[in-house]
Amino acid sequence: MTALGFLYPGHSAEDDYPRIEQLLASDIRLDLIHTDIGEDAHRVDALRRMGAAERLAEGVEALRLTGAEAVVWACTSGSFVYGWEGAHEQVRALARTAGMPASSTSFAFVHAVRELGVRRVAVGATYPDDVADLFADFLRAAGVEVLAVRGSGIITAAEVGTWGDAELFALAEAADHPDAEAILLPDTALHTASHLTALEQHLAKPVLTANQVTVWEALRLTDRRVNAPELGSLFTKEPIVQV
Repeated sequence: MTALGFLYPGHSAEDDYPRIEQLLASDIRLDLIHTDIGEDAHRVDALRRMGAAERLAEGVEALRLTGAEAVVWACTSGSFVYGWEGAHEQVRALARTAGMPASSTSFAFVHAVRELGVRRVAVGATYPDDVADLFADFLRAAGVEVLAVRGSGIITAAEVGTWGDAELFALAEAADHPDAEAILLPDTALHTASHLTALEQHLAKPVLTANQVTVWEALRLTDRRVNAPELGSLFTKEPIVQV
């Protein structure tokens, strides 16, 4: 059994994880520990407080009890708001506290883009424009060419969690760019796990979503390889890229 641990802020789209678990190998378990979201606001100051080391540390003991072999901070905005260097330090601190390999959803996107072998992407974010632009800056720091950024102006994760497939597809379509090789949808509060293959078929290119890449990143940390086409192109690529 491979046990994967996730620190997930609050309650919005956590039901994506049991859905993903069903589509993975039977010997893979996804354990979710909810962290205190604090103020539910897509504002830089609130997001930095949400991703503070002491707040993440509060969930680590419960995570250890699950037998997790690796942990991913399952939050994109609560990691990239620290910038490239700050997000690295956030992950290093989490790894020290947890005593296991650690990463975050922001780095999961970077590693997933490299896994797909693409360089030019478009971003469809639920966030306000200023926060969406910070995600684009993070990707550029990793050497990814961001051709278009689409913000949605949504302030709370709670509101994002109410979105259905109509809003999801509209966001992805609005974000697309003719020269983009992949579309990135970076909010872990957004339900996407049931729509990955339909999104890719509709847009005729790979689509990377936050909860999808978060699980893939945890698998990468534990050197697991799973072929699960229902989870999109990312889960059909060989071999694993070790970064």
